[in-house]
Amino acid sequence: MKQLSIGKGDRKMFEMIDYTKCITNLACSVLKEFGVEPSHNTFAMADEVMKEGYDNIVLILLDGMGMSILEKNADEKGFLCSHLYGEFQSVYLPTTVSSTTSALSGLNPSEHAWLGWDCYYPEIDKNVTVFLNTLTSSEETAADYPVAYKLRPYKNVIEQIKEAGGDAYLVAPFAAPYTRIFEEQTEAVFELCKKPGKKYIYCYNPQPDGIMHKTGTTSKESKEALRALEKEIEDLCRKLNGLETRTLVMITADHGQTDPKGVCLLDYPDIIDCLTRMPSLEPRTLNLFVKQDSVDVFPEIFNRHFADKFRLYTKKQVLEGKLFGPGKEHAKFRDMLGDYIAIAVSDLAIYFTYEDLQQQKGFHGGMTSEEIRIPFIKIDCKKDVIH
Repeated sequence: MKQLSIGKGDRKMFEMIDYTKCITNLACSVLKEFGVEPSHNTFAMADEVMKEGYDNIVLILLDGMGMSILEKNADEKGFLCSHLYGEFQSVYLPTTVSSTTSALSGLNPSEHAWLGWDCYYPEIDKNVTVFLNTLTSSEETAADYPVAYKLRPYKNVIEQIKEAGGDAYLVAPFAAPYTRIFEEQTEAVFELCKKPGKKYIYCYNPQPDGIMHKTGTTSKESKEALRALEKEIEDLCRKLNGLETRTLVMITADHGQTDPKGVCLLDYPDIIDCLTRMPSLEPRTLNLFVKQDSVDVFPEIFNRHFADKFRLYTKKQVLEGKLFGPGKEHAKFRDMLGDYIAIAVSDLAIYFTYEDLQQQKGFHGGMTSEEIRIPFIKIDCKKDVIH
């Protein structure tokens, strides 16, 4: 395989993700605020708002609510947009697995190695759907243990703050008491804010991402979901205004979404014939392991179909460009990457099954501003809200 270096155009695209102003840096700001030395620089906007001194610092992450979603679906005079402090960026890939892990750890994807919805794990030589712990495109359990958590463990921000003597809480569907309904989550946040002492509360909700996947980014259902989330946040902030303690609520997203056209990889046997296994990561960023006798011809075959929609890079180019972020790489990070990475730069997703092709409307995980840009919303519940 030709070992190409990245050119100026490629470098410019890789630099669309600013790893000094991304969701990793927001987590680093929180860590620093609670006396933990972060692995990366902090996020200036968060530093600015936290310096006023609060009893409660709450971060609410709404999955998929990128800047493009706010711009398309939210009332510009509504509660969220009227408290928009600025914007920053996701990480690469702009998808839930990698971005929420960065928000929870203060590490970049190259460091925590939670890279995408489906990851290749060389230790077991399998593609695994990370959060479901199933083999990719299957309902079969990948192992009798949670693969990602066992093979790619990390210490989250909550644990780091507690180890430093601080107080911190996690409110999410995947953590006890496993609250998934947003009303239950905001009630849990409110009750935690009543407790004495300074504390950090991270609250994650899987909407509006889930609804947008099914119905598209601008559907009636997606707009209604966002407005319902907005109302619940406004109600929470008004209740927090009535407490004696002072609370800062920060709101962001892990990524945005777009409405790509779709094709199924199964309809491209010439590409599949070149692969040692089906792709991993996402339909808008494909991790491609190529047979030894096809490595040199693969770019021509792939680009014959998708040159106007995807950019194909070698593993070497991706590593040189630090696409997955700077930092101390996880020991297995490079082994998880294939010979080529195909990155969506336009309006196409390459699904791995016909079922996904038929079911998915909105999607993310590619290199467009719609997917990368995320909001930084802040509410000082004493100053900015009337009880």
